[in-house]
Amino acid sequence: MHLTSELTTEALLCEFGQRLAQRRIDLRLSQAELAERAGVPKRTIERLERGTSVAFAAVLRVLGALDALGALDAALPARAPSPLALLEARGRERKRAPRARGRTAPAVWTWGE
Repeated sequence: MHLTSELTTEALLCEFGQRLAQRRIDLRLSQAELAERAGVPKRTIERLERGTSVAFAAVLRVLGALDALGALDAALPARAPSPLALLEARGRERKRAPRARGRTAPAVWTWGE
């Protein structure tokens, strides 16, 4: 099942819980071991896998313990600077030297002076 905005919150939580449980099993961790690694009670792991809502901080700790925080980074990437901001930060390439301020233009030079 793909996680889409058309799914109900309950369906999303259930699918998330199933995926979390599968990841834990693939890593050969018991619920108690995962809870210890994540620093959360075992009951929190049980609730997550069952699809019951828990505090988001607990979800982040569990994802960190499963080495799966990169998935959140992919889902919600950091905002990249705009192309205009990049240009301003880099500055413009100079095509010529700027004219010195406050100096008058040199007198025209002629031969024989």
